[in-house]
Amino acid sequence: MIKIAVDAMGGDFAPKITVLGAMDAVKQFEDIEITLFGDQDKINEFLIAHPRIKVEKTTQVIDMGEKDPIRAIRNNKDSSMVRAMYSVKEGQTQALVSAGPTQAIIAGAHLVIKRMSLMHRVALAPIIPSTDGRGRILLDVGANIELRSEHLLELALYATITAREYLGIKDPKVALINIGSEEGKGRDLEKETFQLLKNHPMINFMGNIEGKEVLSTDADIMLTDGYTGNVLMKTVEGTAKAMGSMLKEEIKSSLGGKIGYLFMRKNLKRFSKRLDASEIGGAMIFGIQAPVIKAHGSSSAYAFKNAIAQARLFVKNDVLNQVNEALEKTLTKEE
Repeated sequence: MIKIAVDAMGGDFAPKITVLGAMDAVKQFEDIEITLFGDQDKINEFLIAHPRIKVEKTTQVIDMGEKDPIRAIRNNKDSSMVRAMYSVKEGQTQALVSAGPTQAIIAGAHLVIKRMSLMHRVALAPIIPSTDGRGRILLDVGANIELRSEHLLELALYATITAREYLGIKDPKVALINIGSEEGKGRDLEKETFQLLKNHPMINFMGNIEGKEVLSTDADIMLTDGYTGNVLMKTVEGTAKAMGSMLKEEIKSSLGGKIGYLFMRKNLKRFSKRLDASEIGGAMIFGIQAPVIKAHGSSSAYAFKNAIAQARLFVKNDVLNQVNEALEKTLTKEE
């Protein structure tokens, strides 16, 4: 049985969506047990008793607007997030899912669960929508403002194994986000990373891609530093929302548009689904000693259920051990 810890109080709409998402998850997957950490009275308002869901009572919550995540983790030991993390650290559960504040989750994962010994940086790695509907791994999107080329190599290895074992892609393609497609473009970071990726036997490197290609590239993994990745991810999110709003306005603007919608309703729903991040669930935090999934703060119950599904698959497919084996074979551990 796969045991998953859920921070039931994290997120804009907790604990309602976290509890409903957990209940949906145990209905869909018979091989998981979920422990909800949080305010028991509030959780019980939404929870229907289930033999594979239990509640661990906590008395504190780390707020979504927390300005000092490290202090919040250290000063709120009985918070739902920190207690859930300790359950993973102590082996009571095998993975964590939280929709709480991103930087608090990253800081807490560092302080409590700890970083993998052969990974020198962690990364926030969502699967972003794409035009073909299967999604792409984008990393880093905010765990690190600055990275060195060797860090990006480690993250590329991690992402390659994740794409293979989680997305089922036999030989995942890796692309480096840059200001031009030609070799030799970009800052020293991109130039050095290009050479490392190009010469690594375990990485199927296809070269540089530009920002305009992120939704249509053949690459399965798109690699960049956390600053660039965060700007890019939010641009993609904003573009998708704007496209949806403009399409609705055009449909409502004329009788012909309204009539046309009746005939194209199914097509438009499929179009919307391709760009809907809730289909994926959450962002993975690469480099921690256990699977940690950061669900979107405004997740629906459906999206949160899918985040739990991500955590389940990480454990089931033994992704972290495979990452460690790959790093041991190809990288030298820094003392």
